Amino acid sequence: MKFIAWLSPGGNCVLISTGTELKPVRGKLKLAAVVAAIFFAVAAHGHPEDEFCTPGEDGLDPALCAALAELNNSEADVNQAELKPLLDATGMERSFWSTAALYVTIGVGHILPDGTDHILFVLAIFLASTRLRALVIQVSAFTVAHTATLALAATGVITPSASVVEPLIALTIAFVAIENLVFKEMTSWRPVVVFGFGLIHGLGFAGFFGELGLPPGQFWSALIGFNVGVEIGQLTVIVAAALLGTMLRRALRDPTGVANYRRYLVRPGSLLIGLTGLWWAILRFSL
Repeated sequence: MKFIAWLSPGGNCVLISTGTELKPVRGKLKLAAVVAAIFFAVAAHGHPEDEFCTPGEDGLDPALCAALAELNNSEADVNQAELKPLLDATGMERSFWSTAALYVTIGVGHILPDGTDHILFVLAIFLASTRLRALVIQVSAFTVAHTATLALAATGVITPSASVVEPLIALTIAFVAIENLVFKEMTSWRPVVVFGFGLIHGLGFAGFFGELGLPPGQFWSALIGFNVGVEIGQLTVIVAAALLGTMLRRALRDPTGVANYRRYLVRPGSLLIGLTGLWWAILRFSL
């Protein structure tokens, strides 16, 4: 019994029985046929999830099949976040300022629109701050804190686990929002609490920053630019919230007092933010 190798339209190498003896062929033709059969057989199983991930008991484990499919998809994509920082639009290596400018935009984008959890935390701070001085103190404490831990984590001095940091970030959101509901005025310990929570948020920023695949020669310019971008994003959120709050106070005819402002904005807003933070914490702890 003799067999011939045949390449199917789907790229699979199939052995077909001829049922008869094949006529002798020359040595070179035999070698070419064997090489072709081996080549296409290997190519056919280059993506084993296509061959063995079939329903039934004979297939691979579904979890393994899913992992193989994910790996296959990831191999086909070029990580632009790793390649983009290296070169500018002309193909030349970026300068210090060019890299910093690039990471300013990345930092802004990490807050707006991607950083929903950080946005809610900043809004929770804003809602409880009826005076500009109190708002400036809290935002400054938050900025100093997350800048410190971002630098420490990015340089490898500390290596926090994302599985711990992300749920804690959600809890910080819930805590500040609940505090807004419990206390009518900002507590004296609020800036200290915000500073401590800023340390946690900085670790979250560092996790994202570390995923960008930074070349060593551009590290500090990228870090500075990214942090500046984060601050721009946060200030944008605060300014937008201040404008909205001013409009709402005028609509409520409460330009100087805070009674209606607290009833119609602080309480419902803090309640929504607090519930969201608690829900995120539950989801993140369960992962």
